[in-house]
Amino acid sequence: MSRHLRLGVNIDHVATVRNARGGPHPDPLRAAKLAAQAGADGITAHLREDRRHIRDEDIARLATGIDLPLNLEMAATEEMLAIALRHRPHAACIVPEKRTEVTTEGGLDAVGGFAHLERFAQELGAAGIRVSLFVDPEPAQLDAARALGAPVVELHTGAYCEAEGAAREAELERIVRAAAHAEAIGLECHAGHGLSYETVGPVAAIPTIVELNIGHFLVGEAIFGGLYSAIQRMRACMKQARGIVGA
Repeated sequence: MSRHLRLGVNIDHVATVRNARGGPHPDPLRAAKLAAQAGADGITAHLREDRRHIRDEDIARLATGIDLPLNLEMAATEEMLAIALRHRPHAACIVPEKRTEVTTEGGLDAVGGFAHLERFAQELGAAGIRVSLFVDPEPAQLDAARALGAPVVELHTGAYCEAEGAAREAELERIVRAAAHAEAIGLECHAGHGLSYETVGPVAAIPTIVELNIGHFLVGEAIFGGLYSAIQRMRACMKQARGIVGA
């Protein structure tokens, strides 16, 4: 179990802090460049309908201003499709979105929303954008993602991170089974949401998961010790979980 596990750093909440004062500081692009220096393999940014953190100009700057792959998280709307096709990020992860939610509350319903999602997956893929679906760790959702033509799924780890004791173990087992199923049907498997130093190890140890996307926790930890240090420590936790010497 020595296969490299990629780390995508979500910089949304750098923009949240910036927007609290309405000025240019702190700059999400600067955070993305620092994340690259700290060992991130990619940058994730969620352009929400209400622009509560990342803004259109941030996506434009990130698309041209960083050397790492950019993963655009987006709702399946005509507006977001047009933005993705204009900027052509490396990847687009389709996520559920509600104006009233504080953060993403669960996975996308790829089964119930199949007819709606089909054109989005096709158009993004045809433009050379790697399509990912953010789904709960359930085989039916993975099967639907595969049928939609998405090469990647990202498993929602929020329920696992929020649970305790036996309930957390049960949620972890769901993720383990889903990751194995994803590989069996030919999907690349990512995971994310709510992961911390405490919770990342068991998920990082799952050999069929190849990428973790982590943001809010890292930005929060950056307040106390700096973003570079937070990312380096998270990377060390991931390496340790994979049994990589020198973690």
